[in-house]
Amino acid sequence: MTGSAHATTSYATRPVHPALRPYVGDVIGYAYNADPPDLHRGLPSRYLTLVVTLDDPLGVAWPGSPVEKYDALVGGLHSTAVQIGQTPSRAGVQLSLAPAAARVLFGLPPGELASAVVGLDDVLGRPARELTEHLRAEASWSTRFDVLEDMLLRWLGARRPSAARPELDWAWQRLCASSGAIGVQELATEVGWSRRHLTDRFTSEFGLPPKVASRVLRFERVTSYLRGHPRTRLSELSAAAGYADQSHLTREFRAIAGCSPRQWMTEELPSLPGNPQVAAIVPASSAGSH
Repeated sequence: MTGSAHATTSYATRPVHPALRPYVGDVIGYAYNADPPDLHRGLPSRYLTLVVTLDDPLGVAWPGSPVEKYDALVGGLHSTAVQIGQTPSRAGVQLSLAPAAARVLFGLPPGELASAVVGLDDVLGRPARELTEHLRAEASWSTRFDVLEDMLLRWLGARRPSAARPELDWAWQRLCASSGAIGVQELATEVGWSRRHLTDRFTSEFGLPPKVASRVLRFERVTSYLRGHPRTRLSELSAAAGYADQSHLTREFRAIAGCSPRQWMTEELPSLPGNPQVAAIVPASSAGSH
């Protein structure tokens, strides 16, 4: 297990158990050392997000919608930022989940969770409440991670989920590997389907059309790079990431994050560690998910 601290937030992580690695991108514990920020943007990424709070419920809202509060939640793939805030919650555990995890851990395709944040108990029932109670009863990150790992392995062993079509799994991995750079028609040709058939099946499985998923993955590449290289010139980064120019990058940033790149860097980067793996529904780092 490793730990780190920033001015207002402490973090702890543990390597993912080998049996869980196909489904879990990262596990992180976080604890604010002061009042949590009034607003944090949970950015879209290649991951679904699972959060279990260790104290008070976490407040989450889509732009223009009222705040909903959760003791534990799961957020699906999405294409615009979700707002986190208006809550006294200071500590929790967050997991970034591959889309395949939805079937093996929750028993449903990831598309059913897309563009939504729902209470984990609405998905799992009593096991979700037990997980929250057990994590809150532990006093150290090490024992909390033990509890979490044990329960995830039990969930994994208890289900025999239906599998997604292999063509869809392959298409998702291909998009991720290219950071969204491959075109939909090229992807359809490689899969051996028509563009329309691929779009329909992909959207049904993941909840986002492949073109939208590509936008999210390209945006994720930019935000991940900025976390590790905040002094990068946006004009150079926009070209490297495949945007027409810096103005194009800024328009995409406003459409997805609800702010300019500079505003996001000023308001969010100081509290984020550099790890690009975690989908940040809370300010813990993100490639995102939230």
